[in-house]
Amino acid sequence: MLNQQSQTHTDGCTLKPPYEYLLKWAESRPNAVYLKQIRHRRFETYTFAQVADHALRLVSALNDLGLKPEDRIAIVSKNCAEWFICDLAIMLGGFVSVPVFPTANADTIDYCITHSECKAAFIGKLDDATSVLEILAQKSQLISISLPYDSAPHCQYQYNQLIHDHQPTDQKPEHNDESLMSIVYTSGTSGTPKGAMLSYGGFSWSVNQLSHFIGINSHDRLFSYLPLSHITERVYIFGSSIVSGAQTAFPESLDTFIEDVRMHRPTLFISVPRLWTLFQQRILDTLPQKRLDLLLKIPLVRNIVRNKVAHALGLNKARVLGCGSAPVSPDLLDWYDHLGLKITEAWGMTESFAYSTLNYPYKKSKIGTVGQAGPGITLKIADEGEVWVHGKGVFSGYYKNEQATREVLTEDGWLKTGDIGRLDPEGYLTLLGRKNDTFKTAKGKFVSPVPIEKKLYHASRVEMLCLIGLGLPGPILLVVPHNIPHFDKARYERSARRIVEEVNQELQSHEQIKGVLMVKEVWNIENGILTPTLKIKRHLLEKKYHQLGLHWPKDKFVVWEELITENHPYG
Repeated sequence: MLNQQSQTHTDGCTLKPPYEYLLKWAESRPNAVYLKQIRHRRFETYTFAQVADHALRLVSALNDLGLKPEDRIAIVSKNCAEWFICDLAIMLGGFVSVPVFPTANADTIDYCITHSECKAAFIGKLDDATSVLEILAQKSQLISISLPYDSAPHCQYQYNQLIHDHQPTDQKPEHNDESLMSIVYTSGTSGTPKGAMLSYGGFSWSVNQLSHFIGINSHDRLFSYLPLSHITERVYIFGSSIVSGAQTAFPESLDTFIEDVRMHRPTLFISVPRLWTLFQQRILDTLPQKRLDLLLKIPLVRNIVRNKVAHALGLNKARVLGCGSAPVSPDLLDWYDHLGLKITEAWGMTESFAYSTLNYPYKKSKIGTVGQAGPGITLKIADEGEVWVHGKGVFSGYYKNEQATREVLTEDGWLKTGDIGRLDPEGYLTLLGRKNDTFKTAKGKFVSPVPIEKKLYHASRVEMLCLIGLGLPGPILLVVPHNIPHFDKARYERSARRIVEEVNQELQSHEQIKGVLMVKEVWNIENGILTPTLKIKRHLLEKKYHQLGLHWPKDKFVVWEELITENHPYG
């Protein structure tokens, strides 16, 4: 509820909500630069005072457009300075934000907006606006506001014009710890998205625990590029930046990404396994592995090489590097460690505000784990090895889905994560896969694919692979081959056979891989095989290649999908 007083009421909040920090910085550090948006290869800056002014003007505009407290407002955009400002305006107006992945297809956008009953939507930077335009055409009653980017579709209202035409509101919201801040739809690897209800108390607690633990302060520089529609970026970057008053920059485009990072030189940088792998490939394209190994053995040269690599990536000032959102090969983290880049692996879920475990302070000996419970978090291994999490940052439940809520939340507040894991004597957690990933072959034997995939990643450094086998005579390995010039298929096939045979020797007979399929199409978000956080949707690959697995050629161990003819049973 909004009240008419100029004083902000947060008596029911044990910790300040994000917008309170904005108003604090705007008063104590009005001219300090908070946001830096790269446009046309130059930084466009926003001070704390400007961010607060724009957000409060947006509140007045939204009120004039007929929006009421607790109305849902979607944000569909790639990361940008205006994303932060819109999010803060939604909070300051007492509304509820509904972030939507900018790469989502029309069905997903429609579901999120319809299910959450959104009354308005901010539409911003997009690589392809086709899906958004389709939804806007269907939902004429939805108030649409376009952010000031050429890639944003034309909407009913324009962001800059609304700010120009309105004065800052003097109304402030009244929230408590249980007040609904946001509905974040999970990008799960199976099933319909579920809307996780995130409270102000849970968000503020998680952000404060994380920021204090890592020691993020106003001298840090953050870089926001992972989707803000995902809770990890919202907590680790947006949340920690506003609590600590740390300067935050946004890239101009994917094409200029590395150069953009170099322009800002962040002190805290988080990424996902696939991007760390792409960075590795870029380094090895310039400096082949054998030469790199040789140089790193020379004491006088080692530090020069390490500094050059970090500088080329724009990470020479980074004091904390992070990785999360999907399983990562321990070999990859070890490779970076040899280069002096110590990557902290972390683990969490939307339902726990992405804050559960961290390998921080960084311990090389704990590579392969996802770290230990963060301050205020309690872990336990329940029946069947499932990891349960307890803390003040556990979510409130799923919006309009009480059954799903009861399935993951116990009466005493434990979150059933669905992840299988084990704790070592020091409390470090190793994840062994998802409960739902375990499949039963046609022989009635259960196979847990993730540990096997980790062995394969360790042996091969393949970028993407997936083990399937539900209802099949035996597990089949799907591999996305490297896309490199002068690709030697015969050599690659021999290497694949050798690696799989070596791994098979470590597996029980029912777990052993019966064949390898070199897939034709690269897995990505656009074709629906990867979630927006780059997790593989195993169930879709199970369905797509089920017939091939049932009728696997008896004389073939490695099959190239591009060579399968229409007369093959798979076709």
